[in-house]
Amino acid sequence: MNIQEYFGRISYNKPHKEADLQTLTDIFQHHIQTIPFENLSMHCGEAIELDLQSAYNKIVRKKRGGWCLEINHLLFWALQELGYDVCILGAHGYDPAKKGYTAEVNHILLKVVIEGDSYIVDAGFGGAYQAWQPLRLISGKDQPQGPGIFHFMEDNGTWYFEKVKRRHYIPEQSDTDLPDTPGNIRKIYRFTLEPRHIDDFQELNTYLQVSPDNILRKKSICSLQTTSGLLALVGWTLSEMKYSYTEDMDLLDITTLTDEEIEETLRDKFNIVLENKLVP
Repeated sequence: MNIQEYFGRISYNKPHKEADLQTLTDIFQHHIQTIPFENLSMHCGEAIELDLQSAYNKIVRKKRGGWCLEINHLLFWALQELGYDVCILGAHGYDPAKKGYTAEVNHILLKVVIEGDSYIVDAGFGGAYQAWQPLRLISGKDQPQGPGIFHFMEDNGTWYFEKVKRRHYIPEQSDTDLPDTPGNIRKIYRFTLEPRHIDDFQELNTYLQVSPDNILRKKSICSLQTTSGLLALVGWTLSEMKYSYTEDMDLLDITTLTDEEIEETLRDKFNIVLENKLVP
């Protein structure tokens, strides 16, 4: 594994002298705009291995994306190589359908400490809840970014990560898609600051690939952050979102693709060429 090869993969060619916040932000933004959040392996009959070399080969050499366990693991390695004080944390995702957090840890994220300040760095959430910059780990403070306003709330050592929802303008529909939660807050996940090791997630990696109940088994997902919004292919549905189309409203274009168009879209919009046949 080679940090320069990783930089080539994320199209990062700026001089980096020290492990500071600006360099972290630049690398993070290049990472999320070139490496898609995707679970296509599961829908191509490919096993997902939870070791660093496998994630590196898949994402850097084969120019694929991955899910949180792969993407954040690779970013963890890269930040360590650059001399950052970084550790892995585990989170319980929020399930809107059940109106609660999962009982088991089902997500990994990173904590980076720079000059005594802690930041949450998570390149593996995908979709509209993907932050675009490292987030300062501070309770109760709004942190506005391109995708919206994020904030953390801390209670007795447990941290809650949330985003203020914005309205969507969908040109084909006469009404705007109004947020459905009181106070407009979308809960994302909760976590503690207990450091984890990647091996702690082996069971989760296996479970997510075999459990028929989890959303990643039910749907093929590929999403990528752009400079103005995001692209997401879920099953046969391609969504293109432009953030802040008007004040407090995002523009959302939705297209249903044919089987033939899926391969083309993955190649042209996500820069992904699959080795095996995708069954969306």
